[in-house]
Amino acid sequence: MTSANWLLPALVAVPLLGSLALFGLRRISDTSAAWFGTAVAVVTLALGIAATWAAAPYDVTVAGSGGPHLQVDLRWIPALGLRLHLGLDGVSAPLVLLTALLGVLVCGHLIRVRPEAGRTRWLVACVLAVVGGAVGTFTALDLLLFFIAFETVLVPMWFIVAVWGDDRQPAATEPVWAPAPGGEPARRDAANRFVLYTATGSAVMLLGIILIALRAGTTDLVELAGGAGARLPQGVQVTAAVLIVLGLAVKSPMFPLHTWLPPAHTIAPTGGSVLLAGVLLKMGTYGLVRLVVPVLPAGMEALAPYLGAFGVAGILWGGLACLVERDLKRLVAMSSVAHMGFVLLGISSMTPQGLQGALYANIGHGIVSALLFFVVGAVKDRHHTSDLVLLGAGLRDRLPRLGWLLALGAIAGLGLPGLAVFWGELLAIAGAWNAGPASGADPAGALGAWARPLAVLAVIGTAVAAAYWLRVLYSVWHGEREPRWTTAVMGDATRHETATTAPLVIATLALGLLPGPLLAATSPTVQLMLSQGWFAYRAGGAP
Repeated sequence: MTSANWLLPALVAVPLLGSLALFGLRRISDTSAAWFGTAVAVVTLALGIAATWAAAPYDVTVAGSGGPHLQVDLRWIPALGLRLHLGLDGVSAPLVLLTALLGVLVCGHLIRVRPEAGRTRWLVACVLAVVGGAVGTFTALDLLLFFIAFETVLVPMWFIVAVWGDDRQPAATEPVWAPAPGGEPARRDAANRFVLYTATGSAVMLLGIILIALRAGTTDLVELAGGAGARLPQGVQVTAAVLIVLGLAVKSPMFPLHTWLPPAHTIAPTGGSVLLAGVLLKMGTYGLVRLVVPVLPAGMEALAPYLGAFGVAGILWGGLACLVERDLKRLVAMSSVAHMGFVLLGISSMTPQGLQGALYANIGHGIVSALLFFVVGAVKDRHHTSDLVLLGAGLRDRLPRLGWLLALGAIAGLGLPGLAVFWGELLAIAGAWNAGPASGADPAGALGAWARPLAVLAVIGTAVAAAYWLRVLYSVWHGEREPRWTTAVMGDATRHETATTAPLVIATLALGLLPGPLLAATSPTVQLMLSQGWFAYRAGGAP
């Protein structure tokens, strides 16, 4: 531990305490509440930056423990053996920074753009609660603490979707002139489906966590990753891996457990969609990397081909669904299924390239999807629809700044080189290609004979992504113009909206042009995870 270890509990406590404070400040105005939430989020981001700096260099571990350089381990609930064990390394630090940044942007967005349902104070409180729970999830180094933080996010996100979601939503199959379903029933249905899926997944994951705790005698992730988990019998590892992977796959989301995602994304307010795509989806894939990869190597060996296959199925299904989707917001939501399929494919490869690609794709998708949801939300506020047929062409002429922001998000989403998504997808595919049968001393081989067919199918998925994003750009720029919007007086992106999206634009360009810093941060931790778990298991055989 270092003298800066206080930063970790502060990172978790500040947004949670800010959320509680807003619940208690009954006379505060909506504007003041949004400013207060923004200030709390800025403090959280500053703490995250300071903790990231203090945790470096990421190739240094605490002597004799293998834990991260920056960690805190305190007794919390002795009767349950639960410890407040938090840590920050090259895998968790980028996700903490992403979560804190999106918290600042979402709270800042609410200063000027208010939800139609009102009660901004309560919405800001829910946003801060989501940020605090997510940061706790990304820094937890204890299985039970990870689970508790993981679950903290569910309730406030339910309220965000159920209370502040859009009143009217486009039907998936009805003609454009048909009455759109909406109102409270639609919001509650999407929110309840979100909670039902994720709570069921959490219950299944908890069974796997309990199994590990009972058989290994510890819930400490540093100890488990250091060899206690790998020494579990193979049958126990496979059973625990099945339970944990199924639980986390719901929130990843893995095909076919993704059906809660499109309605939740589509109905959620703009800030809720940003948090869902940029934070909550990352919690599932992060759990796979943190809990399963280093702790249960035998379980990963058994499940990797199936995890990779379902990931590729999500890439192809999500892309094909986007090719025929006419609602722009729902299209961005379903494209998330495809993007997260690349993350799952990279994890399943169990290679350094694949895991680094998965982690890079996590960050890249979080930034680009947040940008797209902010832009689509702004377009929908002005047109009162996100239906591509009703929007028609001429968006670039009517709203040039929003049009160009949408174009940037679209070309980044299709994986254009030089933008954020490209490197993650490339490394995930390369990792899958190299994850075939082991040769000589090479410990790779998690995907076996499935490796190269899955990699080829993933490449086809990138072509599908290019097709649906180019279709979107054609329909709003070069297609047949919709007369209703030709003389409409609409304001382009305001200074406030431009300031909100500017950090995401900069990050999209920076991650695309300068991949080195993020790859350098994740590489030592990825190598340590694989050497403690997968490489050691393949070298020594089954326990």
